[in-house]
Amino acid sequence: MQNNTKKPSYDENEIQVLEGLEAVRKRPGMYIGSTSLRGLHHLIYEIVDNSIDEALAGRCDRIDIILNKDNSVTVIDNGGGIPVGIHPKLGIPTVEVVHTVLHAGGKFGGNAYKVSGGLHGVGASVVNALSEFMEVEIYRDGNIYRQRYERGKTVTNVEMIGKTDRTGTKTVFKPDPEIFEEVVFDYDSLLARLRQMAFLNKGITICLVDDRGEERVEKTLCYEGGIISFVEYVNRNKTVIHEPPIYFDGSRDGNYVEVALQYNDSYNENIYSFANNIETTEGGTHLTGFKAAITKVFNDYARKYNYLKENDKNLAGEDVREGLTAVISVKLLNPQFEGQTKTKLGNSDIRTLVENVVNEKLACYLEENPSVAKVIMEKAIVAARAREAARKARELTRRKSALETLSLPGKLADCQEKDASLCEIFIVEGDSAGGSAKQGRDRRFQAILPLWGKMLNVEKAKMRLDKIIDNDKLAPVITALGTGIGEDFDISKLRYHKVIIMADADVDGSHIRTLMLTFFYRYMKPLIEAGHVYIAQPPLYKITKGKEEVYAYNEKDLERIIKEKNWKKEEISLQRYKGLGEMNYDQLWETTMNPETRVILQVKLEDAVAAEEAITVLMGEKVEPRKEFIKNNAKNVAYIDV
Repeated sequence: MQNNTKKPSYDENEIQVLEGLEAVRKRPGMYIGSTSLRGLHHLIYEIVDNSIDEALAGRCDRIDIILNKDNSVTVIDNGGGIPVGIHPKLGIPTVEVVHTVLHAGGKFGGNAYKVSGGLHGVGASVVNALSEFMEVEIYRDGNIYRQRYERGKTVTNVEMIGKTDRTGTKTVFKPDPEIFEEVVFDYDSLLARLRQMAFLNKGITICLVDDRGEERVEKTLCYEGGIISFVEYVNRNKTVIHEPPIYFDGSRDGNYVEVALQYNDSYNENIYSFANNIETTEGGTHLTGFKAAITKVFNDYARKYNYLKENDKNLAGEDVREGLTAVISVKLLNPQFEGQTKTKLGNSDIRTLVENVVNEKLACYLEENPSVAKVIMEKAIVAARAREAARKARELTRRKSALETLSLPGKLADCQEKDASLCEIFIVEGDSAGGSAKQGRDRRFQAILPLWGKMLNVEKAKMRLDKIIDNDKLAPVITALGTGIGEDFDISKLRYHKVIIMADADVDGSHIRTLMLTFFYRYMKPLIEAGHVYIAQPPLYKITKGKEEVYAYNEKDLERIIKEKNWKKEEISLQRYKGLGEMNYDQLWETTMNPETRVILQVKLEDAVAAEEAITVLMGEKVEPRKEFIKNNAKNVAYIDV
């Protein structure tokens, strides 16, 4: 049978040419990652990055960021000020070129910026394109200049509005509600990122002000110690095994590297790498060079001073990095990042520079500080022995074939689907809830693993892998997921691409979720980084009025529903679920498990330093930091289950 449906034409008339900044508004995700909170914050970072570049060029030492009541943002620096003269090629003021033309900036060549993170020349123009309005004031050559834009388009000429004896740039912009899901900035997230910038640029003052509330909130950040202060900050709630942090730096051919490191008594490593102030979350050549060099230096030292005998195997990389907190920051003339997101550095010569600097300077430090070298070496030797004891993790967590399914946890109700990308596993608190979940699930693609009793707090227990895999609460999770843990982790062996933690909607359930997330963060972090971990959202209440049934997920939700439906409390029947086990299996399916109707929250790792701090403070062995956290945040808790 012939198909007479007319196919859409594809010719020269179908090729769209988006002029000016239209492309940015059409596809904002290509430029800022997303239109969620993360993308919203990215706008601020783009403007602040320009001010940081001024600081790197030696023209700026203070940056102020103000969150205004109308949800606009003001960024002020005391740099040189954006040039306002007519651009020789485009025939319009240079400040207008910077804010309305993509890939225009002073960072592609010349001497204005030797080192810069903003390489693509899209920062200011992208922020302009995605803002309801932007107004720029420039303090330069004794004059004050101003220009205004709306949704990327110039609406006023550059005009001189006064005289001044200062220099710098003031940018005010309001993110466009037509672009962003919600225009509400998160002060704490911004503070964490700006603190990071202050650490990486010692001596620069960054001030964040929140003017949106009834009371003005202000935080000034300035760290003369630079990345040494950064390492001390990350380790401030941990027990360190030597003080102060080890620091060294070096340069070659205009490229510069500095490293700060310090060991604590934990079994986890936290290494943060940066290139031109940009966090390279996927690492790159500088991180590779650092890891190779530190492993070589400690092995050479161990051989020289008989920590390792002739027949002993070399220490592995994970042995010498156990308990390590380190910051590697490189400043380079021509960085090569992989993609616009700049999360991985690709310069091959930087690996050589980092390796050489670490090999020389760290070896020298160990020779000059034998007492520090001794405590680090002893920790690494014990780690190596524990690693050998933990090798059975590979066998325990190997992905099971059809003949091996008997080795899967006995309580696991597996699914029928074999394609991991289509499968999901619910890790459920308690046998009774597990029973309801098993009855209510779609066995084609949903697996259920019930857990009983409180899980181990791995942050407090400080257990190495050999102990973790023997723990009766954790071993079933490790085995079911199939990925292994620690250095043996292999995400390609993940048996379910959605790992959903399903616990009661109360304080105990929150504790269970927190314990599980702590375990995943410490021993299976790539699961979180790849977006495979989710939190189920079971309802806390069932509201019945006549034949109508509605579920509320918390107290706030309950109040909202009653108000929206204009119900009187005496007219409704309210059932509070004390636990998942109280729900019928069909109710659990309808509210919490059915992909068509459920709400699940994806766990994301937005800020590695902030996540590390939260895990350490809330789940660690030190009580005082936790008390201080509760004291500072108790006033913000509006709803709590008692």
